[in-house]
Amino acid sequence: MAVTLTQAASDRVKKMIDKRGHGLGLRVSTKVSGCAGFAYVVDYADEITGNDEVFESFGTQVVVDAKSLLNIDGMEIDYVQESLLNEGFEFNNPNVKDSCGCGESFTV
Repeated sequence: MAVTLTQAASDRVKKMIDKRGHGLGLRVSTKVSGCAGFAYVVDYADEITGNDEVFESFGTQVVVDAKSLLNIDGMEIDYVQESLLNEGFEFNNPNVKDSCGCGESFTV
């Protein structure tokens, strides 16, 4: 079981944490949302609880709660920057069976 970051995503997370001034890594979870079922939630990891799994990629910790890990196990997170106005995290989740037309939610 793992959730990983590409080098680009790890570099972006480190830059964001440095700018913010504190944080343990990237927290990734899922919530019930949208027309397809689930949506990704990305935030700073400021603490690690007993319900969390912690993975490390390129020196950056990825923190995932046990319930969300069922939906995103095996996922790789990339950071893409196509232009100055179009950048963000891209989720390569092998568990996705379908997604909504706008790409905001997915089904596992």
